[in-house]
Amino acid sequence: MKQPNIILIMTDQLRGDCLGYAGHPDVKTPYLDTLASKGVCFDRAYSACPSCIAARAALHTGMEQSHHGRLGYEDNVPWNYANTMAGELSKAGYYTQCVGKMHVHPLRNYLGFHNVDLHDGYLHAARYGSVPYRESQFVADDYFYWLKQELGVTADVTDTGIDCNSYLARPWMHEEKYHPTNWVTDRSLDFLRRRDPNRPFFLMASYLRPHPPFDAPQYYFDLYKDKPLREPFVGSWETEEYLRKDGRIFDSKTGPIDKELARQAMIGYYACITHLDHQIGRLIMALIEQEVYDDSVILFTSDHGEELCDHHMFRKSRPYEGSCHIPFLIAAGKNVLPDLKSSSTCHAVVELRDVMPTLLSIAGAEIPDSVDGSCLLPLTADPSASVRPWLHGEHSYGEFSNHWIVTETDKYIWHSATGQEQYFDLKEDPHELCDRIDDPDRQNRIHELRGHLIDCLKDRTEGMSDGSRLISGRPYPVTLPQATAR
Repeated sequence: MKQPNIILIMTDQLRGDCLGYAGHPDVKTPYLDTLASKGVCFDRAYSACPSCIAARAALHTGMEQSHHGRLGYEDNVPWNYANTMAGELSKAGYYTQCVGKMHVHPLRNYLGFHNVDLHDGYLHAARYGSVPYRESQFVADDYFYWLKQELGVTADVTDTGIDCNSYLARPWMHEEKYHPTNWVTDRSLDFLRRRDPNRPFFLMASYLRPHPPFDAPQYYFDLYKDKPLREPFVGSWETEEYLRKDGRIFDSKTGPIDKELARQAMIGYYACITHLDHQIGRLIMALIEQEVYDDSVILFTSDHGEELCDHHMFRKSRPYEGSCHIPFLIAAGKNVLPDLKSSSTCHAVVELRDVMPTLLSIAGAEIPDSVDGSCLLPLTADPSASVRPWLHGEHSYGEFSNHWIVTETDKYIWHSATGQEQYFDLKEDPHELCDRIDDPDRQNRIHELRGHLIDCLKDRTEGMSDGSRLISGRPYPVTLPQATAR
């Protein structure tokens, strides 16, 4: 049987609810809505360790976080994994190409891809003066190298004056064709032009946006700047302590205390999403025009979300839906996945570790024993099925370090530094407005979910569980030794 082409469309920092097909009242995403209408949407998809590096480790290895070893965000840790998504697809006969963000170390580590057109976005750790020449973003990052060729040696994405973790927003200052979102599509289209037509391909189009900087072209800002926008979700349990303390810091974990700046951040974020959607539309149209769409499978997802001022928070790494709930859909051309139930929704809890085994199954390749994730192909044929009853998520984040257990209907959170617990009924309260940890009628359920977390942590080196209880205040590394040993 002919192997289908595989296109993985990856975004960065895109919330699971900020899409038209997900029911967002403001954001417009017509091309992704089209894919959703022809595919299976997984509306309970999560990033179990929601920041860029850890999430991508799960994606590329199929491992859960205690096995791939990355529990938080830490730069400059080597990626030495025996089995990777691209490596296994390459062995299976695919030509494998990534365009855009890898966020691995060293920067030109291909993780099994035959070729990488690299753009990691603005990475502080790769721009310092002490970074060796070949590891400097200005040399190793293909987009930055190209931008300086096109616009001069001083050209940079920082010409906007916006940092890569900032809530500030303003339109792109150059012609749209120089924007990194356009560049990823341009390079993806060039790959389609020069591919071997007699060989199946795996293309990972890995976009940076809507990760800050919020710098979409002017046209996209104009779509949102005069619209009334839905307010951020703030419930009955939050504190304004950190907002008052940090709310005027340009890249704070709280977002801005100034409500107008918060609105500008939302405008910029939504503008980046619609710009991204239109560029994904270019890619889809090219697949159709080159007559490969009908023989291709498309998987669309993101590495994590963005709090976007929900609960007086910004960025990611938190256990709340804005941060860890991600978009996830699978669509296919008419000649592949004949059992896929188009225009359907699956409520099963899925995670980024499931991408690798799913794509390997689509390719007819063996799944390595190192993979913890599950193949989701049975769920595309029967969206009422599931692959796990619950998921353990976590993130090492200093005083905000957290663990959580999420199911299709609810979520238990344990803050490991302080021992604070929270419980949300996601079926009744999808935006986590009411913390029900003290509700008498929920104590049996909370005990059950707490027990799952106790079991998850009991054999780990941090000492956060003795098998019968959770132990707070234990040192929590961002990277485990397994990250370089497996």
